[in-house]
Amino acid sequence: MFGDLMGKLKETQQKVEETKNRMESVLIDEHSSDQLLQATVTASRTIKSISIDDKLLEDKEQLEDYLILVLNKALDKAEGIYEHEVAAVAKDGMPNIPGMDMFK
Repeated sequence: MFGDLMGKLKETQQKVEETKNRMESVLIDEHSSDQLLQATVTASRTIKSISIDDKLLEDKEQLEDYLILVLNKALDKAEGIYEHEVAAVAKDGMPNIPGMDMFK
């Protein structure tokens, strides 16, 4: 029984690692409401690209504000996807032990 449990846990750990690696290829696109700034990040929270309309280059403070807003929005979405996917894999692989509802 203990060997089966250890095997299941090792398999789950491997699946979690594979899911984390897969998150590097999941892309999230985000943009400002007026489409002047666009950013793409991975679900593992790596910035892949930023596109800035020339209009924003005239106002440094506005550009900075746009970057903060759009990147934070994209990274928040990425974190949600990442956490959901990893938790789902981990929960699926956990043995059903009464009182151990860690992943609700």
